Amino acid sequence: MKFRPGWVSHLWRLLALLLLSALALQLVFALRIGLMTVVDPQSTAFQRSEAWQLLTEHGRILWRQDWVADDRISNHLKRAVIASEDAGFADHSGVEWDAIEKAWERNQRAEERAARQAQRQPERAPQPKLVGGSTITQQLAKNLLLSGERTVLRKGQELLLTLMLETLLGKQRILEIYLNNVEWGEGVFGAQAAARHYFRVDAARLSPLQAARLAVMLPAPKRFEKRPGSAYVAGRAATIVARMGGVELP
Repeated sequence: MKFRPGWVSHLWRLLALLLLSALALQLVFALRIGLMTVVDPQSTAFQRSEAWQLLTEHGRILWRQDWVADDRISNHLKRAVIASEDAGFADHSGVEWDAIEKAWERNQRAEERAARQAQRQPERAPQPKLVGGSTITQQLAKNLLLSGERTVLRKGQELLLTLMLETLLGKQRILEIYLNNVEWGEGVFGAQAAARHYFRVDAARLSPLQAARLAVMLPAPKRFEKRPGSAYVAGRAATIVARMGGVELP
């Protein structure tokens, strides 16, 4: 198949336009992140998506969130979340490649097991239980600015945003924004709202065990919200408390 010279010219123009659009998008992201050095983000892409879903399900917006400064969040909670979610947070550059590789291998095995079981029992085909290898910075990058879809392109954008966050904000600010926006139950966002919702105290007054219990909930807050005092939560919280003493804060 032969291309006319005009087609080649149009193709190059299209590629140049796509490249410029991608660069412009990255510049917008960088400017928004840079602004967060002095301006607290009022909401995240994930929160807005959750608010819309709750509005369609319940007919009203369920949203509890009170931003508090870094010095009004208990160090116990900071240590508990790092111990539970990202033990190397203070040292890595935003991404832990070994953790991503291990998570990918575990997910491959889970998908293979699910496929084999689906062949044996099509009517009871299970959904593979997938795990993530994301750091706190990656979680923040995803929740702040991206959709919840799972694609290679979105993952690549997440990595770029992670590097921007680490470069422009620094660890302490990243942790502050993360703790003020992360989900801790249906319509419950941020450390202050979670502390008031579950323990009737301010985020600054959380005890080590209370902080550890909140940290346990993070992978599946809506599920654990229904049974915050379960044996699993209590046992896992005790493990996190034992690790908290060795956590270095940024």
